[in-house]
Amino acid sequence: MLILARRIGESIMIGDQVEISVVDIKGDQVKLGIKAPSTVKVYRREVYAAIQEENRAAAAAATPASLSRAEGLIPSAAPGGTSSVAPGDGQATPGSTEHPRDR
Repeated sequence: MLILARRIGESIMIGDQVEISVVDIKGDQVKLGIKAPSTVKVYRREVYAAIQEENRAAAAAATPASLSRAEGLIPSAAPGGTSSVAPGDGQATPGSTEHPRDR
C-alpha cells in the first residue's frame, strides 16, 4: 500500500485520468474530491462491498431452472450474423424512426 501525506488543496493522480484532492479536514474526517471519467465507477468501500454481496447472492440464486426459463428472451443471431427476429416482432426495421410499440 502506498501512503502519501497531503494537505487541503493538494491532490494525487492515479494514471492520467483520475485525480483525488483533499477538500477539507475536520477532526478525524477527511473530505476527498475525485475527478474521473464517467466510465470509471467510484464507490465508498462499504457500498462496493454491499454491491458485491448482492451480486454473489443473485448468482447463487440463479438455478438451472431459472436460467432455462430465460432462454428465448434474447434473440439469437441467425447464420450470417443477422437477427432471427423478423420485423414486426417488436423490432424496428432498418432506417425506421418509428418505435415498435407505435406500429
